[in-house]
Amino acid sequence: MPKETMTSRERLLKALNHEEPDRIPIDLGGNQTGIHKFAYEGLLEHLGIDDDAAMMDPVQQLARPCEAVLERLRVDTRYIAAGAAADFKGGIVTNERDGRVWHDLTDEFGVTWSMPDDEPLYMDISHHPLASATIDDLAAYAWPKGDDAGRFAGLRDAALAIRNDTPYAVVSGISGVTYEICWYLRGLENWFIDMLTQPEFCEAMIDRTLKFWLDWFGVFLDEVGDVVDVIMIGDDLAGQNGPLFQPEIYRKIVKPRHKQLVQTIRSRTQAKIWYHTCGACTCYLPDLIDNGIDALNPVQISAADMDPARLKAEFGDKLVFWGGAIDAQHVLPTADPNMVREHVKRNIEAFKPGGGYVFNNVHNIQAGVPAENIVAMYDAAYEYGFYD
Repeated sequence: MPKETMTSRERLLKALNHEEPDRIPIDLGGNQTGIHKFAYEGLLEHLGIDDDAAMMDPVQQLARPCEAVLERLRVDTRYIAAGAAADFKGGIVTNERDGRVWHDLTDEFGVTWSMPDDEPLYMDISHHPLASATIDDLAAYAWPKGDDAGRFAGLRDAALAIRNDTPYAVVSGISGVTYEICWYLRGLENWFIDMLTQPEFCEAMIDRTLKFWLDWFGVFLDEVGDVVDVIMIGDDLAGQNGPLFQPEIYRKIVKPRHKQLVQTIRSRTQAKIWYHTCGACTCYLPDLIDNGIDALNPVQISAADMDPARLKAEFGDKLVFWGGAIDAQHVLPTADPNMVREHVKRNIEAFKPGGGYVFNNVHNIQAGVPAENIVAMYDAAYEYGFYD
């Protein structure tokens, strides 16, 4: 086995600069690169590691991986995240409806997420607070304050502790969710109709969420803009077979706001910008590159037109691919460990030449994925990830 010659941070930064490091960087632990609590509990048992499986993301039911797991899987990233406003009183409340027990969480935007107690896999939206709103109602809505100082308490200390006391790269939690929050508030069907029938309403809503994130980043970058290595933003634009809505609408309504956000971030920090969209997003890649992003996640290779070799050939000189490790729909949950290893090896060989690749599963590792397959995936990333 070849020897490592770089620190984790050096390795990640070199890959993000489209240069070949000693091996491909490995990631786990973010809001889109995490692990479901049930899969994590199985992994802990398999590895013989004792951890309390603390919850990192209640909506997606993601666990916070402990240091022993991250070290065993040779993960090069460590995450920091801002919190809620100081006066926000959110929390999970248990209620009974229709003969079932539900766990309900209302976020700062007023969107309620719910999960049944007898199927505790993840939360879905159960209340869209602006479902019946008009454009005149938007001005009176209680929008959260993005630059509330309480969100960022202790953030710089946490980032500096990683930078100064560990070899790892500092990566931010997800932020900049400018488009998706609008349909959370409005309801997806309503929002899709709005985009066709009242685009001025959509623009007014997106301007509200954009203001929240511009205010948020104003403080975030003051706090850690000189420390963080990668900033995660994202809005899902595509589904399994293609865009979720007409690309022309994206370019007219959404893209100008996306580009303003990305360029604002770029003007304040040297950190790389990582953009998350699931699905068959190939048609959007020129737009995202034009917006100024550096990396694409999760690289859903099982979606239409998302072949790794094609993506690398067409966009590999402009985009870093962060993810795309395995077919997470058909291989990772059901194959045996040997097939997992072969699948990982094949995808790595497509993505790794010339740098510009960070290893991760496609999105979060879901409940029911065998621990043996998780270990096989990460061990294969390490074994086959070294450069000559």
